[in-house]
Amino acid sequence: MEVGVIAASGYAGGEAVRLLSYHPNVELTYITSRKLISKYFHSIYPNLRKISDLKFEEYSIEKAKEKCDIVFLAVPHGISQDMVPELLESGLKVIDLSADFRLKNKNIYQMYYKKEHSHPEILDKAVYGLPELHREEIKKANLIAVAGCHASSAIYGLYPLVNENLIQVKNIIVDSKTGSSGSGAGISESTHHPIRANSIRPYKMTGHRHTAEIEQELTLILQKNNILNQEVRVGFSAHAVNLVRGILSTSHVFFNETEEINEKVIFKAYRTVYNKEPFIRVVNQKTGIFRLPDPKLIRGTNYSDVGFQIDKRMNRIVVLCALDNLVKGTAGNAIQCMNIMCGFPEISGLEFPGFFPL
Repeated sequence: MEVGVIAASGYAGGEAVRLLSYHPNVELTYITSRKLISKYFHSIYPNLRKISDLKFEEYSIEKAKEKCDIVFLAVPHGISQDMVPELLESGLKVIDLSADFRLKNKNIYQMYYKKEHSHPEILDKAVYGLPELHREEIKKANLIAVAGCHASSAIYGLYPLVNENLIQVKNIIVDSKTGSSGSGAGISESTHHPIRANSIRPYKMTGHRHTAEIEQELTLILQKNNILNQEVRVGFSAHAVNLVRGILSTSHVFFNETEEINEKVIFKAYRTVYNKEPFIRVVNQKTGIFRLPDPKLIRGTNYSDVGFQIDKRMNRIVVLCALDNLVKGTAGNAIQCMNIMCGFPEISGLEFPGFFPL
């Protein structure tokens, strides 16, 4: 497959280039940037010196058609919705790393993104890019909307419990902490190092955009299980912490009082959906230093570690999920989706196990 990355100079696009450069089944033929035309990719990402000799090119639909079978869109939110129709009409498969096609309801999109969607007729054609939830739909898709990084970390932790109907779904609380690369490659006052360093900064306590994705996807699980009279409601809060890569989402959920909840029941719920998943690991050790998920251990990898602890006094389950926001939270999931779409081995290009110590 010949593959292109549109807007490859940003962190998500750059990560896609890094991973695709080692992929055994694709040839990376086309990378674009508005500001860096004719510059080498490795001049911006020096870790790829002697690995990539690609130069940034100007984007055009003609070049995309000529050079690519699949394109990854790493453009800012609000841009891809005007690009995708033309790309699809030209016969290309599209994997969109932005938020433009994640939500199925145009009114919810407008509520969270403060603008009308320019092509709401395509929303239903997009498949939400979480392989563990939508593998069969991804196989047949022409348009993938890669899940948001915060949303991914929350959904991976909560999905097994919702799937087994073990928890109350109208009062889920998610507290998510993320590194600076989640803000993108652009510079702003809030991402300036003297502001960001040595801080745990609350930046979106309510109304975070990824809330809509979490509610949408977990409500779909209820509907697939014929629980039609309930909708998931999530209170989501985000903090910026002193990391470059990584997200740790801590979710607080309350088990259904009619259920007898213990560790065996919860472990079974996680094993039921994740036992054969190549990139989801359940971490819940009784001894050792890293007894529960920690972003340190999955940095640079496509793994997502999930774990839990039970608070019987409060009828509460504390759920944790750690992932790298640029890999399993963005570009890695995108490539995992591409592998499924193309019939490649699902782990192709994503086998890197990470470093320890780091």
